[in-house]
Amino acid sequence: MTGKYFFSETDIKSAWEQVLTAFWQRYPNPYSTHVLTEDVLYREVTSDNLLLSRRLFTKTNRLPRWAERVFPGNLSRSVYIIEDSVVDLGNRSLTTLTWNVNHAKLMRVVERCVFAGEQDRPLWTRLTREAWISSGVFGLSRPIQEFGLARFKSNQLKAMKGLEHALSNLQKASAACHGESAERNKNLNSASKTQKPQQYI
Repeated sequence: MTGKYFFSETDIKSAWEQVLTAFWQRYPNPYSTHVLTEDVLYREVTSDNLLLSRRLFTKTNRLPRWAERVFPGNLSRSVYIIEDSVVDLGNRSLTTLTWNVNHAKLMRVVERCVFAGEQDRPLWTRLTREAWISSGVFGLSRPIQEFGLARFKSNQLKAMKGLEHALSNLQKASAACHGESAERNKNLNSASKTQKPQQYI
C-alpha cells in the first residue's frame, strides 16, 4: 500500500490479562471524546479457542481549514470505523485491524495493533502498532496523507491515555474490592471473638 507508514512499540506496565480487560472498557473516556458510538456487529469463539469480534465505531471527522475550502460543505463530519480483533488466550495476544468505511477515497487509514504478553516479564505487555495512510485524491494526495499521519499520531496518543485511564479504573475497582473484603473479614473475626460460646446441656 502506497502512502505514509507509521510504526511504534510501547511497553505497558500491566499484565496482559489486565490490558485485555481494559481494552474492552476503553470507551467512553475523557481522552477520546471524538469517539461517538461503539457497537458489536459480530462475535464468535472458534473451535481452536480464539475470540473473534467485529465492532463498528462512529467518530468525528473534522477537516483542516484548507480542506474545508476544497471539499463540499455537505461532506459527512462523521467517519465509520470497522475494527476486527482476535484474542488468543493460549498465546496471550490480542490482534486488531481497523479501517475507515467511508471517505476512503479522500483518505484511507488502516491500523494494525498487537498486544502481546511477555513470558519473561509477566507484569508487562508489549504493544506493536502499525498504520498505513493513503489518499486517492489526484493532486492533493501528499498534503492529505501528511495531515492524516499527523492526526493519527495525535489520536494514538489519546488512545494510549484512554487505555491507561481504563487500566487505572480497573486498579481502583480492584483495590476497593480488596479493601471491602479485608474489612468484612476483620468484622467477622471481631464478631467471633466477642461472641459467647454456646452452652450445651
